This record gives sequence, C-alpha cells and structure tokens, in this order.
Amino acid sequence: MLKLSELKFGDLVLVTEEGVTREGVVTEVNNTDHKAHIDNGVQEFWYSKENISGIPLTDDVMMKKLGFEKEVHDGMVKYKKDAFRLVIKDNYDFTKIDLWYREDRRSFHSSLMAHTLQNLYLDMTKVHLEPVGMIHD
Repeated sequence: MLKLSELKFGDLVLVTEEGVTREGVVTEVNNTDHKAHIDNGVQEFWYSKENISGIPLTDDVMMKKLGFEKEVHDGMVKYKKDAFRLVIKDNYDFTKIDLWYREDRRSFHSSLMAHTLQNLYLDMTKVHLEPVGMIHD
C-alpha cells in the first residue's frame, strides 16, 4: 500500500473514486488528515490513501508521462533526461533498474512506481521531475 509520506507536489498517481480510476497529480499532502489533494484532470479533490495508488514504470510512462528519451542497445534500454540515466538490462524488465546522476549510482531489484522515480530524481538532481502528460492523453 502507498504511504502518504512518499508523496510530494507534482507526483503522478492513480486515484479511484466510485469505481473509476484516473491518473492524477498531487498538489498538496495533509499528513494530519491523512489525505492528499490531487488534480485528476476532471476535478481537484482530497483523497484518502486507500483511494490512491502508484503508477508502475513502463516504457509509455517513461516516454509519454515523464519525458525521457530512449536508447536501445543489445537488449539493454537506457532512458535519458539531461544528465540523469535509468538503465534496464533485460528488455523492458522494470524490476532490475540502475539509476545514475553524475557520481550518484543506485540499483533496484524491484518495480518502481512513477512517484518513487520522481522522488529519487529530486533527491539525486535537486530538481523535481515534472510530468509532461496524462495517461488518458
């Protein structure tokens, strides 16, 4: 389950309301009330953590939602944004990921969510990774 403390302004998430799931962008987090204010493209609303979930990283999310460029070499996929790199060594298997920015290198052996990557990007580059599109675009 997603932790509210993981969310930051501008993070991409999924919200579910009355059986309908939409992509949204976090605009504010209220840890006292345990809710996040999210703009889902239709409305802005306060959602409890039970109605918020992460968006798994995929090629579409990397390219269309987070604005990365892609290079493919011998089954290895490299996503680039300025000096930041994300490498997947096994043909789009997003469970084995290497990240680096300058001399800061990190490896992950489990799936990451879009908001987790956005927060890692912020931690490593000191710049927020802004979404460039919505899933339904």
